[in-house]
Amino acid sequence: MRNNRFTHLLVLGFLTLGAISACKKSSITPEEPVTPTTPSGTRTELTKDSIFLYAKELYYWNTSLPAYEAFNPRGFSSNEAELYALTQYSSDPSTGKPYEYVSNSTEPKYSFFDYTAATTGKTGVLKADVNGSANDYGFSVRYNTTEDLRVKYVYANSPAAQQGLTRGCRITSINGRTNLSYSSTNIVDFLNGAIFGTNPSVTLGYNDLSGNAKTAVIVSANYTVNPILYTNIYTVGAKKVGYIVFNSFTNNASAALNATFSNFATQGVTELVVDLRYNGGGYVSTATQIINLAAPAAQNGNIMFTSYYNNYLQSITTAQRKASVLAHQPLLDDAGKLQTFTTGVNGKYATYADLNYSPTAADNIEKFAKSGSLALDRIYFLVTGSTASASELTINSLKPVMDVKLIGTTTYGKPVGFFPIRIDKVDMYIPEFETKNQKGVGGYYSGLTVDKESSEDLTKAFGDETETMLAYALAYAKTGTFVIPAAKTASLSNSTVPVAPKLSTAEMKSADERLDQNEFRGMVMTPRKRF
Repeated sequence: MRNNRFTHLLVLGFLTLGAISACKKSSITPEEPVTPTTPSGTRTELTKDSIFLYAKELYYWNTSLPAYEAFNPRGFSSNEAELYALTQYSSDPSTGKPYEYVSNSTEPKYSFFDYTAATTGKTGVLKADVNGSANDYGFSVRYNTTEDLRVKYVYANSPAAQQGLTRGCRITSINGRTNLSYSSTNIVDFLNGAIFGTNPSVTLGYNDLSGNAKTAVIVSANYTVNPILYTNIYTVGAKKVGYIVFNSFTNNASAALNATFSNFATQGVTELVVDLRYNGGGYVSTATQIINLAAPAAQNGNIMFTSYYNNYLQSITTAQRKASVLAHQPLLDDAGKLQTFTTGVNGKYATYADLNYSPTAADNIEKFAKSGSLALDRIYFLVTGSTASASELTINSLKPVMDVKLIGTTTYGKPVGFFPIRIDKVDMYIPEFETKNQKGVGGYYSGLTVDKESSEDLTKAFGDETETMLAYALAYAKTGTFVIPAAKTASLSNSTVPVAPKLSTAEMKSADERLDQNEFRGMVMTPRKRF
């Protein structure tokens, strides 16, 4: 994913990529990195100072961070090493481990850097483009069993789609390598490099859903991302059940979502299955659109969710605003231009230091505003460990207001959000706030638990009524229970693939977190504050 596509983003974020936009759209760069006592030092040292100082003020768990002298940011070998250290101070009392701890990893669970194109030798860490376009192969993979690597999705019009690849294809070789067993040495590193790296092409051997052996050379290219991978309407007894596979909360999905939900309403859909099994998040504005399309009209005007910042930001004084590092981050308008604000902290233009971070401020409270005419009795979400951020926000916001059923496995666990901070030639993303629904429920750091535990069947196409997760939803719509008729449970019986063990829950979680490390997980929103 290219960094310049992330202008105006804000992850789980409820503020904008003001810093990015300032540089990319109005040619206004933030002031030089702030240092604790003196401006002396190399560019690298000043950047490390700024990373610490922004975290000290903005990080959601900032009270756990030590003083500058004790932390010594300039003593770290890299920005990444410093960021990891910063994120390991605050512990989740429910686990006894840091909120951003990931087993067997030296990368934080939430925080990351995105390097701009101006940084020589660096590329953006973001791969799946939530701005509606991408430059890659256009597909991803997951293990169905320890010996069975499958295509989990393919974007329409992507290079992979043009070569005939579809969900469910079994990968038999990659760049000549045929040993793709989950237990083979360094397999995740190999897959990340071959499929999700920067190589211009990848050569695949695969079997299609009919078992036919095929090969394809897929060349990376630009294409438009359509996050709606599949839709359908099922007749279940006297009911109409809608189904939508939504893969990313992109900013180009509004018209397609409205049309899809309008069709559901026209066709008399009263229950809806929203498939978010691989959806790592994206724009919060898209999440709120889906929420309002699905929510009961009776909720109009009620709180959907509220964002909470750290205590320092919630009670920041006028004097503290003027001294805040946020004064170095311009807050742009919808056109990406500086907003004149002579009464603000710098007397020239609006910055993030001018925002109100109190949870009672209207800017931090999202309210329901029903759209469309779809009236649902129940909504099902199909989820996995890859379901994160804006997806979890959508689910958590609807839970208090309608009948919600979750099918699959525990979600990723990301109730916090952030807006990117531009520091010289890097954008830093660290959790700065948490969201809670109208009942005050949030804090799902270990993920949202499901009503029906289910592994998925990667041998089936999206929409196949015998695919296990969808079958559970349709069964519940028909009988009010998660009992699937025997004829619909033969998920592997017709497969030519030798039966091998499924990955354990822990293995699948680890694989989801480690495989495709460029996968975007976050919530993105532009700020609504205009000065």
